[in-house]
Amino acid sequence: MNQPLAHRPSGSAALALPPRALGPLVLAIAALAAGCSSTPLPPWPATVSTPLPSRTPARPAPERTVPPPLGTTRAEVVTSPVTNTPLIPQQEPAAAPAAPEAAAPPAGPLPYSASVAARFPDPAVRYDTPGLGDGRRAFTTNGEASQWLHRLAPLAGSATKVGVIEWGRSQRGTPLEALVATRGASTSLADLDASGRPTVVLIGQQHGDEPAGAEALLMIAREVSQGLLEPLLDRINVVIVPRANPDGAEAGTRVTANGTDLNRDHLLLTTPEAQALARLVRDYRPIAVIDAHEYTVAGRFLQKFGGIQRYDALLQYATTANVPEFLSKASREWYHQPMVAALQGQSLTSEWYYTTSTDPADRRVSMGGTRPDTGRNVNGLKNAVSLLIETRGVGIERTHIQRRVHTQVTAISSALRSTAERSANLEQVRSFVARDTAAQACRGEIAIDAGPTATQRDLLMLDPETGADKTVRVDWNSSLELRTLSSRPRPCGYWLAPSASTAVERLKLLGLQVMRVAEQGSLLADTFRETSRDTAPREDVRGTVAGASDVVRVQVSAVRTAIDAPAGSYYVPLNQPLANLAAAALEPDTQNSYFANRLIDSLSDTARVMATPSLVFEEPD
Repeated sequence: MNQPLAHRPSGSAALALPPRALGPLVLAIAALAAGCSSTPLPPWPATVSTPLPSRTPARPAPERTVPPPLGTTRAEVVTSPVTNTPLIPQQEPAAAPAAPEAAAPPAGPLPYSASVAARFPDPAVRYDTPGLGDGRRAFTTNGEASQWLHRLAPLAGSATKVGVIEWGRSQRGTPLEALVATRGASTSLADLDASGRPTVVLIGQQHGDEPAGAEALLMIAREVSQGLLEPLLDRINVVIVPRANPDGAEAGTRVTANGTDLNRDHLLLTTPEAQALARLVRDYRPIAVIDAHEYTVAGRFLQKFGGIQRYDALLQYATTANVPEFLSKASREWYHQPMVAALQGQSLTSEWYYTTSTDPADRRVSMGGTRPDTGRNVNGLKNAVSLLIETRGVGIERTHIQRRVHTQVTAISSALRSTAERSANLEQVRSFVARDTAAQACRGEIAIDAGPTATQRDLLMLDPETGADKTVRVDWNSSLELRTLSSRPRPCGYWLAPSASTAVERLKLLGLQVMRVAEQGSLLADTFRETSRDTAPREDVRGTVAGASDVVRVQVSAVRTAIDAPAGSYYVPLNQPLANLAAAALEPDTQNSYFANRLIDSLSDTARVMATPSLVFEEPD
């Protein structure tokens, strides 16, 4: 049985701490044991302590920069037994790699002027997934993606272990597959834990009409298995999910088969795809999660601002209430900044992620949302560095597809390298954040809801006719500076009625520890008194969330009282590393709460426990 995260070894105990970090962290542990103050912040590491490893001596290979940009034309010979495209039958001799060629013209007319198109030349390298072949009009099919992954496993070197796992099924029954690459004893969960290396999870195509991420991750899978990125496995394990929404990819639609926006379902977990992703993240406990998407290039931006989107990549890390400060700092300094530099090194442009609503009259431009429903924000609340990479692609079909894939490959490679370079530092940050979060139970305040800061800024777009830069002054909602909209005293935990079994199962999928009351007892709690109620659409920065039912929008006041906790009811303690995720789900008066979305039937089925309970608990089935 999978242990709760709070009880599983973090892997960081064996790390040799830098001298300047040892003292403060020892004091932090002592403070936690004493239970009388919050955890002090350890010093922030300024430099990488040790260089990245080169290839292991057991597998000789030409000298390489690790990893050079994958967009760089390879001058050396790859000595492993690899064909240029793993989908070529193995009995056929491998053809010599072809020299880079000029980009093939798009299958249809350009979605904008030739002057705009000229701003986005193809890269020097040609990517060769099945869906990127010359003359192809369809992107890589689900069957081709599966075949690609399965062909990679037997090609890995002796030191590198590669396996393909089925981590779930889509609504239409398509296997959800991931490639696992490691230099541990095997690709099993136990051996990945035993390797002492942090794991990175890469996710592509949550939205079916955003294909570049999946094509890029197929390339990353090959390079991690037996290519230029393979040496990074001396420091990290990698789990690659090229296509999280195969039904949407097959149909060419943003949503899943039942019309749900998968990337707004990571807290509620209503779809089998979201549940499977939650299970994957819970079990593999990644230190970083990278989510590859594409964004609208013209559409409502052309309609509202008379401009075409200019940037190759839009980037953002987790920005929601209660994401730990150190995690945001690591995301910004150790990932975002090097990623921007890597893109610049390939003559690719980037900006913070932003979007605008589907309402033509709404001219506000907003960064990625601040609510705990996207993969980016929910994985941040799971104490992982969580990054969104968006390339220009929605609405332009195959136009500039080589450049779009190149942008994704460059950014994802940068994230992998950042994790490898900072692996020891990241384990220290995760260990600190886990202990600090757990230590805050019963103390201070917790933010219930937070929103962006409204400001103005200039955005660069492209003139749709001339392709020249066009500066547009916009009202800008910044998610980098959150405003606390509501807060309450942080409870010791949450009580749930026996009838809340669906909510309990979702919480466990998220990785939270939930205990069942074995013998009836009493709790000091804040119960919720309803003061007003209505229903409203569930919304994000784009407008109404696709496939979402109306939410119960309720106003409440807290009433301190003693309550009976019958046997069979549940307790969710907040002295655990993912406590902030529990608050996102169980405070009822937010649009993403389990009460607002009817996973909890009544306000009387939940309460905020305000003193450490003296109850007899058992682990639920």
